[in-house]
Amino acid sequence: MEWRQQSAVGCELAFLEAQRWLEEVTKKCFGSKSFRVALEDGVLLCDLINTLKPGIIKRVNRLSTPIAGLDNVNVFLKACEKLGLNEAQLFHPGDLQDVSTRVTVRREETSRRLKNVLITIYWLGRKAQSDPFYTGPQLNLKAFEGLLGTALSKVFTYGEIIFLPLFSFIQGSAIQV
Repeated sequence: MEWRQQSAVGCELAFLEAQRWLEEVTKKCFGSKSFRVALEDGVLLCDLINTLKPGIIKRVNRLSTPIAGLDNVNVFLKACEKLGLNEAQLFHPGDLQDVSTRVTVRREETSRRLKNVLITIYWLGRKAQSDPFYTGPQLNLKAFEGLLGTALSKVFTYGEIIFLPLFSFIQGSAIQV
């Protein structure tokens, strides 16, 4: 997914809003953990989606191993698909892995990966707010404008086609209009 060049302030607002929403919905705190560290084991993400749609995930692996975390993240992403998010709206499971010790990975790459996670949270928040049975905390979608650009705040979704003022995304591929 393409997004505008964003300011650090715009991204910071999105991180803060995503954290606030996750904590309010799940009633669990990030504590002193960073955004990535708090989500890397997938438990909080699974708790989030089970709160939005109870029972969609049958079992959360609470072991503190990297394999358990990857399993939870994959289960979360499959649950997002069941709720109607498409592949273009989902981050890659590896986006939450710690790559800070890899010599070849630049800081921008780590930032890009976390922005992908934010994009999924944005779409999940939109999906929750469009559900007439959801009465929980609302995600402030405007906080994501600095990340996604103001165009996505005016998205109209019809089935598999998402119409944007400058681009159309048809089943995840961008076509310039």
